[in-house]
Amino acid sequence: MNMQKCICEVFKSTRKEETYLYVNKQEGLARVPSALLEHFGTPVSAMTLLITENKMLARVQGKDLLAKIEQDGYYLQLPPPREVYLLDLYRTPVEGRY
Repeated sequence: MNMQKCICEVFKSTRKEETYLYVNKQEGLARVPSALLEHFGTPVSAMTLLITENKMLARVQGKDLLAKIEQDGYYLQLPPPREVYLLDLYRTPVEGRY
């Protein structure tokens, strides 16, 4: 069965910044592995969205999100990678800095 649209509930993590969990609103968190929920923290409902195959979200296309929800029961959105050079700047001591 290929989902063409789905009403998704989006949960934000209480433990990891910019981490979101998308699930089929009808199923809720039933198919999300307990180990993932343990690391995710208490899910806080952030929003409900109608996702269609041609919908473009900030970090994923609708068709890819729908495929993951159909296959696994959820889609986990992780934060974008931090820019390595910014971390290097932070770690590098600067003269005259107190």
